[in-house]
Amino acid sequence: MYEFWAQTKSFVLAVAVHALMAAIVVVGTMNWKPFKPPVLTGMTIEAVMVDTGIIKQRREEAKQEAEKAVAQKAEKDRRERELEARRERLERERQEAEAAEIKRLKAQVAERREEDLRLQRLREKQDRDRKELLKKQQDELAEVRRQRDEATRQRIIEEERLKQLDARRDAEADAQRQAVAEADLQQQMAQEQAEFNAGRLRTKSDEYQIAIQAQVTLNWKRPPTARPGLRCTLRIVQIPGGQVISAAIAGSCIADEATRRSIVAAVERTGSLPFRGFEDVFDREIDFLFKYDEN
Repeated sequence: MYEFWAQTKSFVLAVAVHALMAAIVVVGTMNWKPFKPPVLTGMTIEAVMVDTGIIKQRREEAKQEAEKAVAQKAEKDRRERELEARRERLERERQEAEAAEIKRLKAQVAERREEDLRLQRLREKQDRDRKELLKKQQDELAEVRRQRDEATRQRIIEEERLKQLDARRDAEADAQRQAVAEADLQQQMAQEQAEFNAGRLRTKSDEYQIAIQAQVTLNWKRPPTARPGLRCTLRIVQIPGGQVISAAIAGSCIADEATRRSIVAAVERTGSLPFRGFEDVFDREIDFLFKYDEN
C-alpha cells in the first residue's frame, strides 16, 4: 500500500512539472509589452525585434530545469524508496531480532523453569533421602536402644536368676550341711546304738546258730562216711516264722557227696527253723555253718 502511494505521488509530481514547463514555454513565446497611454500627436509605427535564440535557450533551460527537477524528484523518490525499503528491512530485522530475542528469552525462561524444576526435584529427592537416612538412623538407634534395653533386662533377669540360684544353692548347701550334720548325728546315734546292741546281738546270733545246729543235727541221718571235724556252709532261704524254702551247699564243705546230701536233707526235714525269740536276728537268707565233732 505504501509503495502504491509513493508511485502515485511521483506520477502526479511528474505531470505537474511538465505542466509547469509548458506554461513557461507559452509565457516565453508571448509578446509582453508595457502599457503606454496612447499618444495623440500622430500615428507612429514601431517594430520590436524578438531574438528566437534566446527563446530557444530559455526553453532549453526550462526543459533542462524540468528534466533536472524530474531527475531530482526521481532520485529523491528512489532514495525515499530505498530509505523506506531500508526502514522496512530494518523493521523486519528488528522484528525478527525481537522475535528471536523473545524466542531466546522464552527458551531461556523455559530452560530456567526446567532447571528450577530439576533443582526442585533434586532438592525434593535430597530431602526425601535425608529424611529416609534420618529415619533409618533413628530406627537403627531405636533398635540399638531396644537391644541395649533387652540386654539390660536379660542381664537383670540373669543376675536375678543367678541370685536365686546362688540362694537356692546356699539353701541346698545349708540343707545338705544340715542333712549331713543330722545324718552324722543319726549315724553317730545309730553307731552308738549298734555298738550297744552288738554285744546283745552277737549273743543272740550265737544262740540262733546253736538252735539251728541243734535242730538240724536232730534231723540229720549221719552217713557212715561222715568224719568228725566236719564243717559245711549252707545257704538257707526262709520266710518269717522260720519255714524253710530252700537249702543248698553255698561255701566250703569238707565232706563227701553223700554227707553233703545228708546235711541238705536234714535242713529240709526240719521244715521250720527256730523263729520265736530270734526275731531281731532273723533274715530271709542266712549262711549256716553245720558242724560235726565226735563227742
